[in-house]
Amino acid sequence: MTILTRRGARIAVVVAAAGALLLSGCAGPTDAKSDYSTLPKESGKPQTGGTATVALTPGLSPNYIYPYPPAEASGTVIARGMLWRALYRPSGTGGEIVDPGSSLAELPKTSADGKTVTITMKDYQWSNGKPVTSKDVVFSLALLKAAIAESPANWSFYTPGQFPDGVTATALDDKTLVLQLEKVYNPSYLLSMLELIYVMPSADWSVAKTGGPLLDFTKPENAKAIYAYLTSQSADQSTFATNPLWKIVNGPYQLKSFEPTTGSYSLTPNTKYSGPGEHRLAQVDFKAFTSASAVLNQYKAGKLTVGTLDSSFASQIPALQKKGYHVYGAPAPARFDSLIINFKNTVDGFDKVIAQKYVRQALQQLIDQPGYVKSRGVYNGAGEENYSPLGAESPFPPKFGDKPPYPFDPKAAQKLLTDNGWTVDPKGTTCTNPGTGAGQCGEGIAQGQKISFTIASANTPAYVGARDLAFVSEAKKVGIDIKVVTKSLNYMYENYGNSFAPAKTNEWAMQDFGPLYQAAGYPTSNTVFNTDGSFNLGSYSNPEVDTAISASTYGLDEQALAVEGTLIGEELPALWLPTPDTLVVWKDTLSGPPETFNALLSFIYSPEQWYFTEGQK
Repeated sequence: MTILTRRGARIAVVVAAAGALLLSGCAGPTDAKSDYSTLPKESGKPQTGGTATVALTPGLSPNYIYPYPPAEASGTVIARGMLWRALYRPSGTGGEIVDPGSSLAELPKTSADGKTVTITMKDYQWSNGKPVTSKDVVFSLALLKAAIAESPANWSFYTPGQFPDGVTATALDDKTLVLQLEKVYNPSYLLSMLELIYVMPSADWSVAKTGGPLLDFTKPENAKAIYAYLTSQSADQSTFATNPLWKIVNGPYQLKSFEPTTGSYSLTPNTKYSGPGEHRLAQVDFKAFTSASAVLNQYKAGKLTVGTLDSSFASQIPALQKKGYHVYGAPAPARFDSLIINFKNTVDGFDKVIAQKYVRQALQQLIDQPGYVKSRGVYNGAGEENYSPLGAESPFPPKFGDKPPYPFDPKAAQKLLTDNGWTVDPKGTTCTNPGTGAGQCGEGIAQGQKISFTIASANTPAYVGARDLAFVSEAKKVGIDIKVVTKSLNYMYENYGNSFAPAKTNEWAMQDFGPLYQAAGYPTSNTVFNTDGSFNLGSYSNPEVDTAISASTYGLDEQALAVEGTLIGEELPALWLPTPDTLVVWKDTLSGPPETFNALLSFIYSPEQWYFTEGQK
């Protein structure tokens, strides 16, 4: 999974306006989907040359180049998947986990007992002409383990005792890799882990200092020294494009330039790349932006070739199409949006209140998912309702289907509170029947306790703040006092997660940073909602959920993931929000395989397969 943006005097004014925003927005829903629901076909005569300019997600400028950054780097990796390929390339679709044709290896073969996995490498080369071998994969796993040994937070997909723990990798020869597993994994889950292993050059990177000798990376102390050296080199952004280490790549591109002050960068083809794609583009420029409106303005000026459009600007789609752009949109596979709950936040007794499932149910019933999707002020018609971590249109749909367990119903929310010992008053709802018996407020909730907390809300994209304020407005009607503080994405990534920033636990009770992406094709919540998950930001703990996640991780039951998603959807470790459609925009003079543009829903870039048509100057 991947995550992604985290003040006083303004809050009163904005919250007061939120009700008007939602009411006026719902009065006239847009019919935007008819403008972007069809994926354009490949067309035009391919031309060689030209520079494609790609808009990066506003607020997410890359600041690191080594594929496994330490947790303290608190940012994003430059050109992920385009400089160094993972062992298996993500598919970018909901029905498949990986794209076999773009992967460095053939699909794995597992023994009858499930504990031996044999992988055959394809004929790929490094940019210096050396072959990509099974030894490189062993090296990459050794460095991943070194990163985790330094701190489990260094890999957000890590759960103690799970992959890569208990995995022994051996290179039988240059082409054959064998993984010995202490535990039997669900094959789909294992494949979702292998698509996260970025393959690095063992013959050139297994050093602990510049110009130093090659080290035996199978020894943990050497792997630790190599990891320390590579991460130290990656800390110097001014040398990203010049350091000889970063020139050795196995992906379709090499880094030409990087601007540390903005995060913009340029790529040129790796002529030794042997994967699919003819590299017709001469260069690809990735431009950083601080706001979605700035991106829109660049589309209007015709200066961007490819990018995404904030759904708050869905009404601009017809104008962009007239300007010569294709627009295609849908919910990204395995994506869910939610208000992540911090179960350890003790401010105003929040931890005691939110521990009660009926409170979470009541809060969920104050979220008007249908209204948010329709609203011109929130999603502008560009979104889908979603009530589980499996994402919209999941291949493993929850058992409740399209009937949400806790639909929008303010009267039902109020009744849940009154039935459990609260006196509901718009001026402030309080616990008037404390205790742990039937009809009482619950353990640790005292007489006079109020429901009051803070939401940390991303400053981009626009729909994040709009939906949070709409929720605040509805909650206020039943006497729940919620304050919104707006933060940048990078600040939230660095500071708002109990698993890696415990000192900030009481700064946020809920947070909305936008989307969280699970593994497309197999969207398990392992690491996210299990008790010891490394990406369990809000310290959620539920033994029943832990058991369900374990079943989808280790078991062979094809329905295990649907069971897991159904349970999590009902238990509410987070409050579910609609999934915005990801709107992909590209010039109609750019073409290529349609699946490569569909993969942009998941921000998987394949410009090596794109080309300009005859219309391009």
